[in-house]
Amino acid sequence: MAPPPPPATGGGSNERTPLLPSSGGQSRSSPFGVTPQRLTHMLDPKDPDSLRELGGPEAICKALMVDPKVGLKQREQIGSDGSYHSEPFQVRREVFGRNTLPETQSVTFLQLLYAAYNDRTLIMLTIASAVSLAVGIYDDTWGSHKDDEVKVGWVEGAAIFLAVLVVCFTNAINDYQKEKQFQKLNAKKEDRTVKVRRDGNEVEIGVQEVNVGDILLIEPGDIVPVDGVYLTGHNMTCDESSATGESDAIKKGTLDEDRDPFILSGAKVLEGVGSMVVVAVGSQSFYGKIMMAMRQGESSETPLQRKLDVLAEQIAKYGMSAAILLLITLTIKYLVSCALAPEFPPYSIMFSHFVSIVIEAITVVVVAVPEGLPMAVTIALAYATTKMLKDGNLVRQLAACETMGGATVVCTDKTGTLTQNKMTVVRGFIAEREMRSRSDVQSFFDTLPKDLQKLLLQSIAINSTAFEGPDERGHIEFIGSKSECALLGFGKVCGLDYRSTRADNKPVRVYPFSSEKKTMTTIVPAESEGTFRIHAKGASEIILRACTKYVDRDGQIQELDETQRNEFLRYISTFANNALRTFAMAYKNINSSELDCCSDDEAPLSDLIWIGLVGIQDPLRPGVRQAVEDCHHAGVIVRMITGDNIETARAIARDAGILTKGGHAVTGPQWRAMSPEEQHAVLPRLQVMARSSPMDKQIMVQRLQERNEVVAMTGDGTNDSPALKLADVGFSMGIAGTEVAKEASDIILMDDDFKSIVKALRWGRAVNDSVRKFLQFQLTVNITAVLLTFISSVFSSDGQSALTAVQLLWVNMIMDTLAALALATEGPTDAVLHRPPQQRNSALITFEMWRMIIGQAMFQVVINLLLLNHGLEIFHLPATTSGMAVLRTMVFNSFVFLQVFNQINCRRIQPHEFNVFANIHRDTGFILVQIFIVFAQWVLVTYGGIAFSTVPLTSAQWAGTLFIGMLSLPVGLFIRFLPDLSACFGLESANSPAQQHLPEVSTARMRMEASVRDVHHAIRFFSAIRSSQMSSHPGQQPTIDRINSNFLNETGPSVALNRASTMPSGDTTATPTAPVSTSSSWTRVKKAVDKSNGKSSI
Repeated sequence: MAPPPPPATGGGSNERTPLLPSSGGQSRSSPFGVTPQRLTHMLDPKDPDSLRELGGPEAICKALMVDPKVGLKQREQIGSDGSYHSEPFQVRREVFGRNTLPETQSVTFLQLLYAAYNDRTLIMLTIASAVSLAVGIYDDTWGSHKDDEVKVGWVEGAAIFLAVLVVCFTNAINDYQKEKQFQKLNAKKEDRTVKVRRDGNEVEIGVQEVNVGDILLIEPGDIVPVDGVYLTGHNMTCDESSATGESDAIKKGTLDEDRDPFILSGAKVLEGVGSMVVVAVGSQSFYGKIMMAMRQGESSETPLQRKLDVLAEQIAKYGMSAAILLLITLTIKYLVSCALAPEFPPYSIMFSHFVSIVIEAITVVVVAVPEGLPMAVTIALAYATTKMLKDGNLVRQLAACETMGGATVVCTDKTGTLTQNKMTVVRGFIAEREMRSRSDVQSFFDTLPKDLQKLLLQSIAINSTAFEGPDERGHIEFIGSKSECALLGFGKVCGLDYRSTRADNKPVRVYPFSSEKKTMTTIVPAESEGTFRIHAKGASEIILRACTKYVDRDGQIQELDETQRNEFLRYISTFANNALRTFAMAYKNINSSELDCCSDDEAPLSDLIWIGLVGIQDPLRPGVRQAVEDCHHAGVIVRMITGDNIETARAIARDAGILTKGGHAVTGPQWRAMSPEEQHAVLPRLQVMARSSPMDKQIMVQRLQERNEVVAMTGDGTNDSPALKLADVGFSMGIAGTEVAKEASDIILMDDDFKSIVKALRWGRAVNDSVRKFLQFQLTVNITAVLLTFISSVFSSDGQSALTAVQLLWVNMIMDTLAALALATEGPTDAVLHRPPQQRNSALITFEMWRMIIGQAMFQVVINLLLLNHGLEIFHLPATTSGMAVLRTMVFNSFVFLQVFNQINCRRIQPHEFNVFANIHRDTGFILVQIFIVFAQWVLVTYGGIAFSTVPLTSAQWAGTLFIGMLSLPVGLFIRFLPDLSACFGLESANSPAQQHLPEVSTARMRMEASVRDVHHAIRFFSAIRSSQMSSHPGQQPTIDRINSNFLNETGPSVALNRASTMPSGDTTATPTAPVSTSSSWTRVKKAVDKSNGKSSI
C-alpha cells in the first residue's frame, strides 16, 4: 500500500486529523529517547513522515533499548539511568503504561436500588401510601380516632412503604449479584496469550504482560492486541476494518517496499507471518482509545427477553383494565352505599376510604404486571452462563445460550473437537520405506540415506511455525499447530535441533498454511550459490498432485510414473482408513531468476519432488461417542466438517458414531460442484464433509437455514469466522482457535471438547424450560390474585378484598423475585435430551401450560372464595370480629401455601412428566427458597399484626391451611391427565409439529433404508455372478458357496464388504469416493450389475 498523501493545503478535509481524541494527560519525560506521545502521534493518523523523522523501525528499537533479534530481557530490572528496580519492566511501564485498560466504574448498589424503584406502579403506590399515611396520622391526631388508646391509622401506609422497600431491595440485590457474575465472565473473555521474543527465544505470555518495546510475533488468525511498527515478515495481510472502518485487506511491509508499516491494535491477521515492535499499549493504543470511548454502551436484550417484554406488556394491559374496572366499581358501590345510609359519613372518612380503594386498585396493577418475567430470563441466563463456564463454555453472547436450546444441527470440526488434538507420527512411507509404528521411528530413520535424512529434517524444521517453550504449567513442550508439533516431535526423536536448523536457513519467502490451500511452503537459500530450495508440506493428495518426481529408496530422484503414483495413493488410502491424518512433504531447487518470478500470493507448487508421507494419529476424545449418541436422542443431527481426506474423515466419523449406516459423505469440491437444488436433496442424509474449505461451511449453514434449521457451527481458523457469524450459534476453540474466530463466535469452547457442546445444548434447553416454568407459575398467580381481589371486593358487603394491599405485595414478591430464583436456577436433567428441539418460532405457552394455568387458577379462586364465605362453619370459628380476623388470616395463609405447592407443580411442564418431585433433592436453590417463604410466612402471620392484618394461628389451623395448599398437587396431577384438546382451541400442544422440530430423515430410518438396499444389492450381486458364470460355463450350475469362495479369495472379504457398503442407491445425489480396485473379477461383476440395472457406472 502506498504511503498516504501529504495533507491538503486548501479547503477540504485534512487527512492528518486524528481519528480519535488524544488520551490526554501530562507529557512525561522519557528516559528512552522517545516519548509515548511521539510514538502514538505517528499512528493516529498513520504518518510515514513521522516514522522517517524518528529514523525508521531500527531507530525506534534503539530508542526503546531492544534488539529485534533478541527481544526484551525476560527479567528487565535495570532502568536506563542504571538504577535497579525490584519489579521487571517497572521503568518501561511507568513511562509507557501497562497493556490494560482502567477498570470500568461498576454500577453501585444505590444506583441499582434507584433503578429498581424507578417503576411507575411502585411510584404510584408510594404516592398513594403517602396519602394514606397522612390521612391516617390526621385521623389519629385530629379526626374520628383521636380519642382511641391505640393509634393504628398510620399502620397501613407505613406497611405499604415497607413492602415497596423490600421489593426494591430484593430486586437491587439480585441485579447486583448478576452484575458481579457478568463482570467475572467479561474478565475471562480478555484472558489470552500472545507470542513474543524474549532473550532470543519465542515465548508465550499473557496479553496484559506485553510492554512497549516487545518484539511481537504474529501469524494468521491473531488479533493484534497492541499498536506496532512492522519489522520483518512474509506476505502479511491485515484486516483493519474494526479500527479504521475500511473493509479492504491491507498488505503490511516496510516503507522501502512502499507498503503500510503500521499495525494497529484490533487488526486481524488474515495471512502471512511477521514480527513488529510494540509502540503503544493499553489506553494509549488505537484499540484502547476506542474501548475507552465505548464504555458507555449498554448490553442488548436477548430474543427471549424481548419476547417476554411484549408478553408482559400485554398482560399488564389486562391488569390495568381490571384495576380501572375495580376502581370504578368500588367507587360507585361506596357512593351508592353512602347515599343509602341513614346518615351521610364525614368527608374525612370518605376521603380515607377512597384512598384505600385507590391503593387496592394500584396494588392490583402491581400484582398484575409481571415484571418478574424479564428478570426470570436474566436470572436463568446469569446462572446458566456461570455454570456453563465450569463446563468448559465461555458464553460471549447471552442470546446464544437460549438459542442453543433450540439447535437442530451441530456442524463440528474433527481435530481437537472430536479428537484429543494430541498428535503423534505413528506411520510413515518415505523413500519407498515403511514405518509401521511409533516405536520404530529411530530405527526407521537410521535406514534412510544420509542426504535424505538431512533433507527430511530440514523440511520439518524450516517449513513450520511451531516452537518449543513452557506451557501454562511450566512444562516444556512444542507450541503451535498440533500437526507441526507432531512433526517436530518426530524430528526431535530423530536428533533434530530445529533452532540451529532455522538459524542456519533464514526463509526468503513464506506461504503460510491456510484452510483454502491446505499447504504451507517456505523458500530458503540452498547450499549452492544463487540457488534456493522450496519446501512444501500439506494435504497428501494435493502435494502428490504437484509432484512430477520422487526420491527412491537409494536417495536418487526418479520420474513419478502412474504406477508409483498409484502406490503412493494406496498408502494414503491405507493410512486414512486407519483414521490417520496424512501429511506429505516435497521439495525442489530453483535459481534466483525463478525465485523472482514467484508470486507473492500463490506458492510455486509445481514440478515438486516427493519426499514422503507420514500418518499422524489423533485419537478420539473419551466420551465423544456417547455425546454424539446423546445428540441423536435429542433430535439433533451431528455433521462432521473436516479438512482431512475422505477416508480419514469416514473412519473417524464412523468411530464417533456420526457416520451411520445409510449416511452420506462428500468432499468439499463435490459439494461446491452441486447446484443448490442438489445440495438440498443430499442434505437430509449428509453426515460427513471432507477436504472442506471455509466457503463450504458457509454454504452448508445457508442451506440448512433455508430449511429452517437452527445451526450450531464450530470453527477454529480465521477463515471460519464468516461461517461462525452466519450460524445461529458459533462455537470457537479456546485452545486451538485463532483470535479472529473467537471474536466471531458466540460461545468459546475452553477445552475444545465436543462434549462441551452437548453440555451447552443441555443448558440452553434448561434456560428455555426455566422461563416457561416461571411463566406458567406467574400467570397462575396473576389470574388468581386479580380475580380473587375483584370478586371478593365487589361482592363483599363492606367492599373489602380477601387479601389486603400489604398481603398482595408480599404475594407479588413471592411470585416475582422468589419464584424466579426458585424456578430459574434448576440445572439441566437427562430428560432434556430425550425430546426433540423446539421449533424456531414456537409459542411460549403451550396448550398443556394454558391447561395448567387456567385449571389451577380456577381451583384456587374457588377454594379461596369458599373459605371466605363458609370458612367460619368449616373451621368452627365464632361469627365475631376475632373469628373473622382468624378466618382472613387462614385465607391469606392458604393462598400462600397454594402458591408454594403450585411452584412444585411447575417444576415439570412437559406432558409426559408426572413426577414433579424428580431430582428435587438436587435442586438446592428451589428448596432454600421454599424454606424461606414458609419461614417468612410464619413470621408475618405470627408477628405481622395490624400491618399485615393477621393474627397468630393454632397448630391445627396451620395444619388445615397446609392441607389446603397441598391440594394443589393432586389437582395438578388430575389436570395433567386431561385429554389434549389443543386443536379445539387453536393452541400448540407440546408434542405438535408446531412445537417440535423433527429431522426429515432420522438415523433409524437411514439404517433401515440402507439395510433394505444392502439386501437388494446382495440379490443383484449374486444374480449377476450366477449369470456371468453360467455364460462362461454353459450347462454348469455353480453353487453359492463356490461363488462366495471365488470372489472373497480374489478380492478379500474386507474389500468386498467395503464395496458393498459404499455402493450408492438410486436416490443418492453425491456419490462417496470408492476405494481404488485392481480386481478383474470385481470389474466383471460390476459391469454385470450395471448392465442389469441399466447403469454405465457405479
